[in-house]
Amino acid sequence: MAAKEKLSAFKIESMMREDVYRAVRAVFDNSDEMASLGPEDRRLVEKMELEFRRHGLALDEDKREHLRKIKTRISELEIKFSRSINEGDGQAVLTRDELEGLPSDFFEGRATEVVDGQEGFVVTTKYPDILPVMRLAKREETRECMFVVEGQRCPENIPILQEAVALRLEAAQLLGYRTHAEFVLEENMAKAPTPVLEFENDLRSRLNVLADKEIEEIEALKKADKQAAGKPYTGLYGWDYRYYTNLVKERKHSINDEEVKQYFPVKEVTRSILDIYQNMLSLRFVKIENPPVWHTDVEMYEVWEAAEETFVGHFYLDLFPREGKYNHAAVWPIRAGFDRPDGSREYPVAAMVANFPKPTMSAPALLTHDDATTLLHELGHVFHGICSVTKWALFHETRTERDFVEVPSQMLENWSWEPSVLQKFAVHHQTGEPIPEALVKRLVAAKNEGAGLFNLRQLFFGLYDMAIHNTADGKVDVKALYNELKEDIMRFQNGSHDTCSVATFDHLMGGYDSGYYGYLWSQVFSADMYASRFAKDGVFNQQTGLDYRREILCPGGSRDAMDSLIQFIGRKPDSTAFIKLIGLEDTNSN
Repeated sequence: MAAKEKLSAFKIESMMREDVYRAVRAVFDNSDEMASLGPEDRRLVEKMELEFRRHGLALDEDKREHLRKIKTRISELEIKFSRSINEGDGQAVLTRDELEGLPSDFFEGRATEVVDGQEGFVVTTKYPDILPVMRLAKREETRECMFVVEGQRCPENIPILQEAVALRLEAAQLLGYRTHAEFVLEENMAKAPTPVLEFENDLRSRLNVLADKEIEEIEALKKADKQAAGKPYTGLYGWDYRYYTNLVKERKHSINDEEVKQYFPVKEVTRSILDIYQNMLSLRFVKIENPPVWHTDVEMYEVWEAAEETFVGHFYLDLFPREGKYNHAAVWPIRAGFDRPDGSREYPVAAMVANFPKPTMSAPALLTHDDATTLLHELGHVFHGICSVTKWALFHETRTERDFVEVPSQMLENWSWEPSVLQKFAVHHQTGEPIPEALVKRLVAAKNEGAGLFNLRQLFFGLYDMAIHNTADGKVDVKALYNELKEDIMRFQNGSHDTCSVATFDHLMGGYDSGYYGYLWSQVFSADMYASRFAKDGVFNQQTGLDYRREILCPGGSRDAMDSLIQFIGRKPDSTAFIKLIGLEDTNSN
C-alpha cells in the first residue's frame, strides 16, 4: 500500500506539469506537425493534451492547485478503502449441524474454536468459505448469519466513500462537467451518461420478465420448506438468493456442484486452459522453476512465440487465498510493453490474482464450473496485456476505452460452455477420466438458469454506480441508497439487519467509478465477436485465433475500440447475439 500511495502521488504530480503541457500543446496546436505524425504518435499527442486538461492544466493557478489537493485526497481515500477490505475479513463460528448441506471437504483442515462450551468451525468471508455456505447451507439461520457478517464488514468505508463521491463531483465541476459520470464517460465508448442509462433501463425491463418466472420458482421452493418446518413464509431475503437459485438448477437439470467440481482440479484445469490459449494465440508458455516471487503459491511463466525464438513477456499466477491478500479475482499489469528510444522492446509483465479453494488432506484444489469460467476470464486479461504490441506504454494492453476493457475476457468465458473444450480440460481428479458427455449436456442446458436474477444483480451495481456519480448536487446517502436500490432491483429483501454491503464494493474505489455498467455493456460486443467468428469458424480455428490476437489484442488502445471490433467482426457489432446469450428474445433493442 505504501508503494501504491507513492505511485499515485507521482501520477498526480506528473500530470500537473505545466512545462510538459506546454510542450504537448506546442505540437497539438501545430497542424502541420500533427499531420506529419504517424497514427499512433498523433493519437498520443491528442490523448496527452486531453489528459492534461482533465487534470486541470487549462485552469488558472488557484483552481489547479485546489484540484490537485482534491485528487490527492481522493487517491488517499481509495487506498484506505481497499486496505480496509483486504484486512477486514469477517468470520463466524458455526457447528457441524449449523453447516448442514456442506460437503465433507469443506471441514477438512478448517480451524475450530470453542464458543459457549461448544466446538464450531471458523467460516470467514473469503470466497472459498462464504460462497459454498450461501449456496449449500440448508439452515436459513446459517445463511442469514453469514449474510450479516459479510454485510457488516468495513463500516469505516462508508464515510470514506461518501467523501470520495463528493470530491469527485467537486473535481468534475471545477473542470466544467455537470457530473462525475460525464467526466468519466467522455473517454469511453458510451461518451455520455444518457446512452448508459437508456441501455441499463431497457435491459432491466427485459430482465424483469425472466426474473418474474425465476422468482415464482424460488418462492415455491421456499414456501414448501417453510411449510415443512411449520414456519410462516415472510418473503425472499438476500441470504436466499444463491441457495435457492442453486436448488432450482439442481432440481431442473440434475446439476450438483459437488459432482461437477470433481472434474475440475486446479492444476489440470490451469494447465489445459493455458494450452488452449497457447494454441489459440500461437504462443508457447514456459513455467519457471524456483522463480523470484512474493509467495510460495505464486507461479511464474515466460511467454514465447510458438513458431520462433521470439520472447513476448512474463506472467504470474497467484491463485489461492491468504491473510491480507486481495479478496477477489483480478489481473494487474505490472509492466507495460513499449518501444525504447534505442529501438529495443520493453516486454510486458502481468499478474493474475484469485482466491480459489486450497487443497485439502483428501483432495487437490478443486474448482466449481464458475471458478473455471473465472480462470478463463482473468487469463483473458493476462493475454490482452501479453499480446498487446504498441509503440507507447500509454496504449498498451487494457488502456483502451474503459467500457471495452472486459470485452476480450468476456468473450473467452464462452469456452467454458463448449462441450469440445470442457472435455479437453475437465478430468476427474482421481480417475483421470474426462467429464461425462451427459454431465456436459446438463451443464450447458443449465447455462441460462437464473439469468434474469443474475443479470439484474449486475444491473443493480451499474445503476447504483451511476446514481451516486451522475448527480449534479451531490445530495446522496451512499449507504441508504445502496440498500434501497438493492431491494428494488434485485427483488430480495435486506431484512431488518443494519448492513453496509457497499463498504466492500471495491470497484467503486478501484477505477470502475461510473464504469461498472461496462460489464454488461461490453457483453454486446463480446457476444457478437464470439458468435460471428469463433462459433462460426470453430473455437479451435487457429486463423480465427490469430485474427483475434492481431485485431483485438495487439492494438491495445492505439486505435478506437470500435475500429478493432469492425476489423475483427467485419462490420459494426449489434446486440442480436447478446440478447440470445442472456436468454432473451431479440425485440430490436441494444
